[in-house]
Amino acid sequence: MAVCEICGKKTDIGNKVSFAGNRNRKVRRPNLQKVRAYVDGRRRTITVCTKCLKAGRVVKAV
Repeated sequence: MAVCEICGKKTDIGNKVSFAGNRNRKVRRPNLQKVRAYVDGRRRTITVCTKCLKAGRVVKAV
């Protein structure tokens, strides 16, 4: 299971409930991307959600 290495966001599982009350499993997955970034001064490939990328929490490596 993939997890965002910055915020810890991961797959969320719940029930989709129809009008009749029938329950089906529903999976919500975050939009995770592999990015080359600087971590502790070193260039590394990390898995990050797009929300962290847009917020500027990741310093991308060139």
